[in-house]
Amino acid sequence: MSWIVEALVEFLRTLTTPERLIHLISTVLSGWYGYAMLCGVVFAETGLLTGFFLPGDSLLFTVGVVAGAGHLNIYAVILALMISAIAGDSSGYWLGWRTGPTIFSRPKSRFFNPKHVETTRAFYDKHGGKTIIYAKFVPIVRTFAPFIAGVGRMPYMRFLPFSICGCVGWIFFITMLGYVLGNVPLVRAHFEKVIFLIIFVSLLPILIETWKAHRSR
Repeated sequence: MSWIVEALVEFLRTLTTPERLIHLISTVLSGWYGYAMLCGVVFAETGLLTGFFLPGDSLLFTVGVVAGAGHLNIYAVILALMISAIAGDSSGYWLGWRTGPTIFSRPKSRFFNPKHVETTRAFYDKHGGKTIIYAKFVPIVRTFAPFIAGVGRMPYMRFLPFSICGCVGWIFFITMLGYVLGNVPLVRAHFEKVIFLIIFVSLLPILIETWKAHRSR
């Protein structure tokens, strides 16, 4: 089991390190295979409940850096990732619609923690339909928000516009941020710190909500 964890950690590091990602896309996953892998990661994080651990924001930023270095077509990769994110949202929505009660009744396991669902439900109750948009910029919440919308029987034609807006905004903003800043010497010299900063900022809403909940108790 330990070698599986080590392999997964190594893969995640590859996704968030420009040099490693460039090497992977240039050799093993050249051409459309590289785009397919990136799309698969984005789809898994937005559409599969077990994808919450994937590095969404840091991956998009790294993809922008790689595109800025000329190893990916920025227009093609942004469009492909937008489509994947929207498809992932819809997948999560229908998963919640059809299997929500069953999944809610499951105990905590290695890949499923009911607290993640409850955190997203609280976020959803506070912000309503706009949660689908906000959620794209918040790790964990973006994975479970479409699922909660399906469980709550939110009409799909009401859900879809929020989903499209959120996915388009999230993919475009984070990827272009990496594309623009990736070649700045200061950013390249402290890339890991920049990634940690992105992760921290994206987690900030959850930390604030957790702190408020702790104070209220």
